[in-house]
Amino acid sequence: MAKHRLEQPSVGRKAAKSAVLAGSIAIGGSLAFAAAPAADAAPITIPNVGTFDIPGLPPQATPKAPNLNLGNSQQARAEKALRAAESKIGSPYVYGAAGPNAFDCSGLTSWAFRQAGKTIPRDSYGQLGGGTPVAGLGNAKPGDILVFNGGGHVGIYAGNGMFVHSSTEGVPVKKDRVKEWNLLSIRRY
Repeated sequence: MAKHRLEQPSVGRKAAKSAVLAGSIAIGGSLAFAAAPAADAAPITIPNVGTFDIPGLPPQATPKAPNLNLGNSQQARAEKALRAAESKIGSPYVYGAAGPNAFDCSGLTSWAFRQAGKTIPRDSYGQLGGGTPVAGLGNAKPGDILVFNGGGHVGIYAGNGMFVHSSTEGVPVKKDRVKEWNLLSIRRY
């Protein structure tokens, strides 16, 4: 049976210290995070980065980490999905197709969100039942899913009363005016 232990324990510690040092420099250029934990160290948590002990900071004075928007917000993903859908303008409509070269309506929306790192339901009725409802076109944001015709058709809101969709056989993916369609619901993913 093989031994399951680190033959050179200093290698693991060196790697950990290097990672903490590199992270601290990336965060603020300070070596404070790389210092050894002290008895009076207070933990601080930085979202999407980790928790660190800061020497010399009393526990009652522990600052809250700032809310860092690292570009992975819901709106950033929705806008990325919109850009993906817009990149397919001119692609053919094919019933049941979900890209990358041809699409039906929900195939386009689900493919676009997948490009943005978000999985949404594949069919229009599933998209109608998911996400968060948005009250009225005036509250819609670019990247919201627009649901039309009783739930049988979907597209991605592009702003200014326009949306991107794959409508029917013989008509390629295009931008259209929302007012020309029977809008049922708006969903935010």
